[in-house]
Amino acid sequence: MEILGYIGALIIGLILGLTGGGGSILTVPILVYVLGFNPITATAYSLFIVGTTSAFGATQNFFKGMVDLKKGFLFAVPSFIAVYLTRRYLVPKLPDVIFSVSGFSITKEFFLMVLFAIIMLFAALSMLKKKRFNATPSVKNESKPLFIVQTFGVGILIGLVGAGGGFLIIPSLVFFAKLSMRKAVATSLFIIALNSLIGFTGDIQTLEIDWYFLLTFTSLSVIGIFIGIYLNKFLNEAQLKKGFGYFVLLMALFILTKEFFGL
Repeated sequence: MEILGYIGALIIGLILGLTGGGGSILTVPILVYVLGFNPITATAYSLFIVGTTSAFGATQNFFKGMVDLKKGFLFAVPSFIAVYLTRRYLVPKLPDVIFSVSGFSITKEFFLMVLFAIIMLFAALSMLKKKRFNATPSVKNESKPLFIVQTFGVGILIGLVGAGGGFLIIPSLVFFAKLSMRKAVATSLFIIALNSLIGFTGDIQTLEIDWYFLLTFTSLSVIGIFIGIYLNKFLNEAQLKKGFGYFVLLMALFILTKEFFGL
């Protein structure tokens, strides 16, 4: 199973390189169901893996002039504060049994995995539906407070499930920050890298980290992203996103089935 996990690391990076996002949604399921980590550790490791891999993509986009640093920081600061606080204080304080009635209990691990599966469902739907974003959507200046509140909420969600949150970040950058779709995708990698790596520092203070495993897994993911970027030149990105959307949908249904029915 360990070999399958490392193959999964390559696939995570490969999908990120091919589609510009989405690969991170596979990290937690691979760590939990293939490699046997508990959800708390898996979401922590996922933040490091996703953050480091996204940083490579963000660096490449920065040198191409595609990253809007000003608006990226406007989004990143509230969200990475939320991610750090969530990982440092909220997740460790979650009770082992969140809810119990008439013999039915919702454990912390069950809650996190079901929440993650729900996020996967939304991610799958966002990849399957046709995007209709305008390059410069019409928004009012009054939306800036809402934008900041939304970024904080996105940060809490990222902190809980350990995913990059690109499918939430990109629409926010388009509709509220008025970025073009291409710049929103590029800037989102920068935000994901900051959110994830800063959030991970909260886990360093509460968890014992297996650095050998984590760096090995992350290195394979980074190799995968470079392979994906190269192969992207020869493949249809729209079809790849659609196919991966169906795959994520099936993964979400698998997690829900496994958590609810123990199959």
